[in-house]
Amino acid sequence: EGAEHRASRALVSPSFRSVLLERWRTDLVDVVVNELIDEMAPRGRAELAREFTFAFPVQVIARIMGLPRADYLRFQRLSIELLNVVYDWERGIAASAALKAYFAEVLAQRRRTPQNDLISTLAESEIDGARLTDAEIFAFLLLILPAGVETTYRASGNLLVALLTEPALWDAVRADRGLVRSAIEEALRWEPPITTVMRLAARDTELGGVEIPAGTKVSVSVAAANRDPQRYRDPDRFDPTRTDIAHLTFGGGPHLCLGMHLARMEASVAINALLDRLPDLRLDPDAPPPKVVGLAFRSPAALPVQFTAA
Repeated sequence: EGAEHRASRALVSPSFRSVLLERWRTDLVDVVVNELIDEMAPRGRAELAREFTFAFPVQVIARIMGLPRADYLRFQRLSIELLNVVYDWERGIAASAALKAYFAEVLAQRRRTPQNDLISTLAESEIDGARLTDAEIFAFLLLILPAGVETTYRASGNLLVALLTEPALWDAVRADRGLVRSAIEEALRWEPPITTVMRLAARDTELGGVEIPAGTKVSVSVAAANRDPQRYRDPDRFDPTRTDIAHLTFGGGPHLCLGMHLARMEASVAINALLDRLPDLRLDPDAPPPKVVGLAFRSPAALPVQFTAA
């Protein structure tokens, strides 16, 4: 909190600024997304949750960090295990340790030979005149996974479930690309990838008639707020044309989600690429219909689809 939080956030926030992300849109994200579609397109079918919605943000972050291409699959596997720590604690903790060991090797290389990547930037950064320790850098890198990967992959999956479950919506967005942005925001409201945020009361306060003493841990349900019937008309319906589209999915204040610009940009690139290259994308009729599932974290476990092979 306070000065420590501001200093820590300032180190990595330049990598997530919207101006820089626009450059990455064409130089990085477009490339990754289309490479993944290249792999799927000849088959005429795919499982998008595994092959696309998770794979592309992981590869983008790997490239931002400057990781070697040969390590992408290893990095993706460990990232999956770490982000699923709430479901498998032991495997998640083991993945965290493995990632730290891996980052230690990369960091040592960057200290010897800096490159134009995030790990090199962190290796040369200072707080109050002191270089960051390895432990501090590892903490930043592990923080970037949920900030730069989890929001994007879950939100993209939720959006695709909404659009493909109602083919008319897919057709409408394909015909009017101005709806892509509003569809992304509506998906973030309708099914936020992370349903709750934890906060600590900094002082005695009262909320909704309930007294909250200083130091109390408060679990805030973003998902419930996003479907407040006093705020939204027909809140349980996914409607990309709604105008009351503001939501709390990215939080607010000093802890506003660091990866929100990246998540929005990546989702936009991904959806537009699918609309362009796989225009007749549809749910696989031979597979169970996909559902958005989860308690704290929500997204489809699988998203089997078909399309005309290209």
